[in-house]
Order: sequence, then C-alpha cells, then structure tokens
Amino acid sequence: MRGATGRKRRTFGNTWWGKAWVEALEDRASLDPNRLPRGRTYARKGTVSKLVVGTGEVTAWVQGSRAVPYRVTIHMRAFADKQWENLLAMVGSRLGHVAALLDGELPGELAEDARAAGADLLPGPGDLRPKCSCPDSANPCKHVAAVYYLVAEEVDADPFVLFLLRGRPREAVLAELRARRTPASAPGKRVRAPSAPGVDPKRAYTRRIAALPPRLAVPGTVGPPAVLDVDPPHRTGWSSDTFAELAADAAARAWELLVMGPERVPEELSFQEDLARRAATGEPDALADLADAAQVPVKDLALWAQAWREAGRGGVAVIREVWRPSAAPLARAKADLAESGLPGEPRTWRNRITQGDLQLRYGRDERWYRFVRDGEGWRVDGPPSTRPTDVIYPP
Repeated sequence: MRGATGRKRRTFGNTWWGKAWVEALEDRASLDPNRLPRGRTYARKGTVSKLVVGTGEVTAWVQGSRAVPYRVTIHMRAFADKQWENLLAMVGSRLGHVAALLDGELPGELAEDARAAGADLLPGPGDLRPKCSCPDSANPCKHVAAVYYLVAEEVDADPFVLFLLRGRPREAVLAELRARRTPASAPGKRVRAPSAPGVDPKRAYTRRIAALPPRLAVPGTVGPPAVLDVDPPHRTGWSSDTFAELAADAAARAWELLVMGPERVPEELSFQEDLARRAATGEPDALADLADAAQVPVKDLALWAQAWREAGRGGVAVIREVWRPSAAPLARAKADLAESGLPGEPRTWRNRITQGDLQLRYGRDERWYRFVRDGEGWRVDGPPSTRPTDVIYPP
C-alpha cells in the first residue's frame, strides 16, 4: 500500500511468526485497542531508537513531544522450568519441528503444539509488563505500543526472539534439543561409538566374491508417499501437498521403469517433455496451477499435454521444432497428399507440408506426425508413422 507521497507504507509482521506476534498483541494480549493504532503510527514515523531485545526484556527509546526521548522497558513473563520441559520435550519428539528451527523457521504447527503444551510462545493476557518514563498512565501508552510493533520486525528477522523473550536464547534452546536427541550416558562416562565391522585388507583381497543376492520382485502397485511432519519453510512458497504430488509422480515413474526392465528404459526427459507428461497424466483442473508453477502459458501447456497423449515425446518435439530434412521423404509425402483428394495444393516449408486443414510434420525420429487446424494454430491428431499415408488416412 502506498500513500500520497508514493512511498511504500511500513508494515509490521512480514513472516508468519511476525504476523502471529502482531495478531497476539491486537487480539489476545488484552491491550487497550484505542492505544495500539497510535503506537503503530509512532512506529511508522521512526520515533523508536536503540531497541534491544534481551532475555525476557525489551528496552528502547521513543521520541515523543518533548525534546528528550522516553525510556521504555518491557518485561515478558518467562516460562517456568516445567513449561520449558514440556515445550522442549514436544519439539524434540517431532523431527520436522527441530529441522524447521535449525533452518530459522517457526512453523504454525509448532506454535500451536507449544500452546497446547502449556508453553505459549506468543503473548497472552498479563504476559507483558511495560514501563515508560512518560507521564501517561495508560497501558500501553503510545510509546510502549510503538515498541510492541517494532518487536514484530525483530521476530520477523529471527523467530528465536520468541524463545528469548520467554527466558532462553537460541543457543540454549538448540543445545537442549540436540542433547535430547543424543543417547544418555552415566555421569563422567564418555559414550563410545560402537566399532564398525571390518575385514583385514589381505583377507579382503583374497576372499572369493560372493554371488549377488537375487533381485527383489517388483511390487504390484505404487505405495502412497510419506506424509511430511511439517510444511516446508514458508519462504519457499512450497507446500506439503506439492511435495506429496511430486513424490507420488516420481514413485509411479520409478515403478514403470522397473516394470519395463533396463533394456527398455527411455532416455531422460527434458523439462518440456516431463512437464507435458505430468500435464497429460494429471487432473485437468490442475493444469492451470502446473502452468503457473512452471511459468508456462496455460495454452502452450495444454497443447503439449495433448501432443503427449497422442504421440508421446515425439509429438511434443515437432510442435515447435523446425528443421530442414532431405528432399526424399518430403517429396514422397507431398505426392501422397496430392493424391489424397483434399482441396488445394500441398505447400512445403522446412519439415512441414500443409494442404487445407491438414498438416504433416516430419520429425527427427524419421516419423510423420498428423496435425489438424485448431483455431489459429495446429494440434497433434493421432500417433505417428514412418509412412505418410498412414497419417493422411488414419485407421
């Protein structure tokens, strides 16, 4: 949003966890709703300086109507030892939560689980205890409210600020989580890793090579993909559903290759070919989303998908590929078209011969592809053949 000056309006809470802090201030912390908007305006004007977030405490200076700035100190209620135990036990038991924190993310599920465990990371009624050197006795005054909104920017930059305000810094939280995932040992006793099994080098070189184990049977069906414990980091723009779709597609593709056998494995698909394959085999309603994710026009992707269904990767290739083959195959196809009884005369351009609403395209795989007019363009119409007459007169 931009004001009359054309400058972008300053917002607070640009990540999920930053927005959650602001929403907690405005909806759950039982603060004066008439004071918060004035504090937000103060924050936007840049009146807050020297803001420092420490363990359970925030300090700052706020320039008011007087020459000397006001001193603001905000204490946040720290968790008791039992609350920390419940919180860390819950986070440590969920690998996805630990991975997200290590990546600097705070997933919504973690915040909800923490609240359910009795250790709400976000401020609730009575959690915030502010002091300001101004004469205003309201809670909060506009100077304190301005600092509240500036804390949202600190939370945006580092979600561990929420843990710090509850009494423990990032290093302490991560150290505790790592310790919970490490096997415990007796006091003063070092944990020795089990020795890895091995073979003496001389014996290894003289030992007879054992026969390979029998190949496992190919499963009859493709199993469902694993469910992620938590969504990917918010900044990626991905979701668990997207990863599940990709995993299911990869599993189905791998299963097909196993069924085919190594001698029939096709060449690796290009980006355009694989995109066409996914669009051709997926749900029609998902075409627009797939095109948007791949940054491809929906109309183009629909043509690729239709070409894949009709003629596979060769059909996708001849949609846009223009090249100059030798004269012999073109002459034969042109003669066949001339005898087809179609109106008009066949016209040749590079690897394409057009007569009326029918067009033949010669691929680099030495096969002919039938195209029919579709509005202002052309679309693949049927499987390819090495004989032009087979595509002129499809069965």
